[in-house]
Amino acid sequence: MESMETLMASLDSHSSTSSAASDAARLAEVQSWLSSLFDQVNRQVPDLTLTPASIKHLHSLASLSQSRSRAAAIVAPDLRQKAAEYRAEAARIREILSSAGLGREHLSPSAMSSAQAVAEVANLLGIRDTETSSFVVANADLVLRKTEVAEKRINVQRESKMLLEYTRKAITKLAELKKLLSKFENEAALHEEQMYRWQKNLAMLDEKERQYNSQLGNYKQALLNRAGYTSDINHGVLMQMAEDKKDYEKKTKPILDTLRSYQDLPPDKTLAALAIEDKKRQYAAAEKYLEDVLGLCLNAPPL
Repeated sequence: MESMETLMASLDSHSSTSSAASDAARLAEVQSWLSSLFDQVNRQVPDLTLTPASIKHLHSLASLSQSRSRAAAIVAPDLRQKAAEYRAEAARIREILSSAGLGREHLSPSAMSSAQAVAEVANLLGIRDTETSSFVVANADLVLRKTEVAEKRINVQRESKMLLEYTRKAITKLAELKKLLSKFENEAALHEEQMYRWQKNLAMLDEKERQYNSQLGNYKQALLNRAGYTSDINHGVLMQMAEDKKDYEKKTKPILDTLRSYQDLPPDKTLAALAIEDKKRQYAAAEKYLEDVLGLCLNAPPL
């Protein structure tokens, strides 16, 4: 455990040391950058109150400025070379024009103004020469841009018309709402008296409700004290009990009928057996009598 704490303390001290070293390196770079900037204009670096946040910000600015300076140093020689080539080409063309009698001193003011206009048009179109093909290409580009701008303009006009229509509808709706608001404000004074009466009636009804509830409670207590009435005894409960009674009667009626058929039997088993034998004899005698009657009817001569 102690070794772990020692390791963590050493890591913290190392990180704090590395952080302080990085801050010092940044401060040195910032001071060097500021000195180089102010030396270029022959001025001294002013006294600045540097904080860690300001050092970090100045260091980022210094890094960005140095990277752009390096990029400019790389591009500058190429641009200088191109400028020298352009000047040489201009001198060559000027010499050719002078030998052909078309130098600036030989041109009339109108020709000079026309050439200046052509040059300005070429600069505006972003072309490098005054060839007809270059002007045609630039003009085609302008036509395409004009077409795009015209399409955008049409879309903007369409959207502006839609917005204008929505605005008109919104203004109309707002006017209607204002009229309704004015109407309601005028009618509010007329309905205040009626609302006041309703409030008085509601207060009276609340008082009556409390009075009736109190009387109902008293009547329930009186019924309970006199007749043993409870909340379980009510019309719905009694109707349900009547329905249950009818169902029970329907279920028990066949059983009662069966029991009644056995009421004529004697209570003793022996006597019950004798009674059953007697009933069987009577049944056999009745069958024999019925057979005799049927036989006589069949054997009788026809009339």
